[in-house]
Formats: sequence, C-alpha cells, structure tokens
Amino acid sequence: MASSPSSSSWWAAVCLVALVSMAASPAARGADPSQGFTEVSLAESNFVVQRPYNVPISQRYSFDGKVRKLWVFSSDKPHTPESKTNPRTEIRMTGYDYSSGVWQFEGHGYVPSGTTGVSIMQVFGGGQRATTLMLHVYNGELRYYGWQVVEGNIYDRWFKLNVIHDVGASALTVFVDDVQKLSVAGRGGDSHYFKFGVYAQNNTSNYMESRWRGVKILKKDN
Repeated sequence: MASSPSSSSWWAAVCLVALVSMAASPAARGADPSQGFTEVSLAESNFVVQRPYNVPISQRYSFDGKVRKLWVFSSDKPHTPESKTNPRTEIRMTGYDYSSGVWQFEGHGYVPSGTTGVSIMQVFGGGQRATTLMLHVYNGELRYYGWQVVEGNIYDRWFKLNVIHDVGASALTVFVDDVQKLSVAGRGGDSHYFKFGVYAQNNTSNYMESRWRGVKILKKDN
C-alpha cells in the first residue's frame, strides 16, 4: 500500500533529524578536544629526556625538528643509578606542573609493530601510586594501564592523542583521533605533569619504541 503524503513527510522529517543529530555528535564530526583551551608556550628546554643513565642520549633518542623518536631495551638500566624502576626513555614535560585547573596534553603518536608491554604516555602524580593515568601498549592495543582497551590496531600508524585532566573534578578524558575513547576518575595527588615516550611495564618486548610529533600542552580558558 502506498504511503500517504503526510506519512512520507513525517518519515522524511525523522530522517532529517537523525542526520542532523549524527552531524552534531562529537564522535561523528570529530570535534576538536582543544576547543576552549589555550596552548601554552613551549621551548626545547621544556622537553627533558629521561633515558638509561649509562648511555648517551643519542643512543636512545632522536629529534629531527619534527619527529621525536624514543626507544629502550628491556635489558637497559633505569634513568638514574638510584632508581629501582624499569627501563625508560621518556620526555618529562617541565615548566607546567599543575595542582589545579583543567590541563590537556596533545600529540600525534606512532608505535611500530612488535613494541609491547610499555607505557607510552602518562599523567604523573597520584595519591597511593605514582601516576593518575597511564596509557600502555599491549599487542597492538592502547590500554588504560593494562586493563581497559582504549584503542585497537594502534601499530604502524599515526594517531592523534588528547588527554584532558580536570583536577578539581578528579576526572580524565582520553580522545584518539578526536573521538572520546575513555573517561575515568583521577587518583588524587597534589602535583601533576605529563610524560611520553617508552617506559617498560609487564611482559615487555626486547625493543620498545614510540615516535611523537606536534606535542602541545594546553590549559582551559577561565
């Protein structure tokens, strides 16, 4: 039976509303998570490299003016002779430690296939543990610590990563390629800062590497 003009018009209106709603959805349109934030000024001195203490920096880190490449081996020493932590080559962002407000890390990351059992980004500073957020890579998956999958198929491609930390609300939100992938509570702590690179965790590969470009720190506008 043919539909009446009125029913056809109603269905067309429903379809139009659905299309508008999809377009308005942040996940659909890929809204920029940095909207409402202001980028802070960064110099090269804000990027402090932590690497195995017994090797020159050039053997674990390179920067060609655009891409920062960081790598480490599971047999490497920690970053200081006194440290009991696992091997790492990480960049500790300095000059913008924070204890209040809403802050954001943004960067484009790349993890080559084979790298596993490693943290590639963290928000340092917690209550009962050292961090309030860590993003690990296990077998091609980006995970919240070792537990929850944030993004699959992470190997061998550039991805945009945004991590927002609302200290007052004790809340963290993670976006991958401008799509929200994770929202979790904070873990306390009185002071925080951002780190990225490679930091060995559990069941690591012998060689671990990540690459980064376009790293920014942003603060939410008042």
